[in-house]
Amino acid sequence: MTSLEDIRSMVTNPKFTYRQRVAGLANLAENLLDPPAVRKQCSDALSSRIICDMYEGSAPYRPRYLLPDYKKVLVNGSKFLELPPAKDLDDALAFLLIMYSATPSITGYPVYFGDLDTLLLPYVEGIVDEELYAKMKRFWISLDRMFPDAFAHTNLSPVYNRVSKMILKLERELLQVVPNISLKVDPVLTSDEYILDAVKTVFECGKPHFINDVMMQSDLGPDYAAVSCYNSLKIGGGSHTLVRINLKATVDATEGGVEPFLATTLPYYLDLTAELMESRILYLVEESHFFESNWLIAEGLLELDRFSAMFGIFGLAEAVNILMAREGSEGTYGHSSIADDLGYRITSFISAWVAERKMPYCKANNGYAFLHSQSGIDLDIGVTAGTRIPIGTEPSLISHLNTVARHHHLFQSGISDVLSFDDTAVKNPQAVVDVIRGAFKSGMRDFTFNLDSNDFIRITGYLVRKSDLAKMPSARHSSTYLGAGSVADSHVDQRIVKRVTSAESSPSTSS
Repeated sequence: MTSLEDIRSMVTNPKFTYRQRVAGLANLAENLLDPPAVRKQCSDALSSRIICDMYEGSAPYRPRYLLPDYKKVLVNGSKFLELPPAKDLDDALAFLLIMYSATPSITGYPVYFGDLDTLLLPYVEGIVDEELYAKMKRFWISLDRMFPDAFAHTNLSPVYNRVSKMILKLERELLQVVPNISLKVDPVLTSDEYILDAVKTVFECGKPHFINDVMMQSDLGPDYAAVSCYNSLKIGGGSHTLVRINLKATVDATEGGVEPFLATTLPYYLDLTAELMESRILYLVEESHFFESNWLIAEGLLELDRFSAMFGIFGLAEAVNILMAREGSEGTYGHSSIADDLGYRITSFISAWVAERKMPYCKANNGYAFLHSQSGIDLDIGVTAGTRIPIGTEPSLISHLNTVARHHHLFQSGISDVLSFDDTAVKNPQAVVDVIRGAFKSGMRDFTFNLDSNDFIRITGYLVRKSDLAKMPSARHSSTYLGAGSVADSHVDQRIVKRVTSAESSPSTSS
């Protein structure tokens, strides 16, 4: 419950910038209100953090994630913003910056900048490389300085082009936190040259992620994007909310083994998670009236029918390990086929359950929430993000990928596993390309790796710079505060580093 002391502390704490104070005060004011009504069992589970509302606030008045149709507004212009259609690259870049400043999200900053190479490619004809570089560099710097939050995300299309090539070049030069980037990889359309360029960019700045475009399109259709961390949703829509269940805590709440957990305990807490999610969706749509008043809706840049919600899980590894011990079985998640099979049994159970639980205003998924492997927050201590293998216990590369890949097809709105490579990868970039392609063939939805020796630490799905952490307690990027907590308490900088050599096998070809 917000107190006057909380408010005074936000006003007087010198570590926060002006905009960080304004955002913090708004959140404190929101939490003076009563949250959407739920049963006592649900509020008790929330209070004990068996289920979690991601601290979105007591009175949802904006969806968690919005993905405006930037292509439509560039072509048609905006009455609300009093902007005509973009005619050239200068128009398009200025238009987008203005759009971003007027686009809300749970972070206060836009979580989606659009698929920028696709958006800008129609406007670069006739512009020489030197001019394109200068214009794009000013724009790229503006993104980081105007929207200092690592959850702001752009996507790159599967086909290599002038704009995507320039973006990767600028990333290697500027070494910025913003924007986060995902590259959509198609097994045919995406060339090795393109992936190789992206891999070499990761060596410098930790970006981009790599997305299995075929799998994503099969679940979400062609008009999708990754936003924030690894959250994949439909363009022109988004997610009302993200509510998650702590699987470790659900196991801790009972004393039984695997069968009673699956038969009774897990369904009970899944139902409470769904109840909390439903209450927040109904408040957003019917009480705060976001979809009746926002100009993005009025101009057709967002549509309620393209929204759903995200049903998140985390703590699978700990849940599996506790249940294994109770059953008297040796082995742990990531190191035992029996444990790994149990993990998949749990996620498959949850997937089937979520696919049968109707949710209001979730037409983007035919009336159901999207299942999501939630990648963690800074307050998660002693519990592993999503379906990942606990940090510091990761097995060899192939075993790691084989353990986690089987879960990926279940999570339409995103799942992530962060791999940490040493400098052998730099000497063998083509081997990394081969690993990425092999991982996608094996069924992975998203592939992310970090190079241990550069200035960037991959936290959950976002990045912080080691040099920025050294400047704490003050930070220009609001996400740096979250990253500092994860480094201190979850030791995300201590992932086991893997070697990548030219002889590295892919999961799809390993025995």
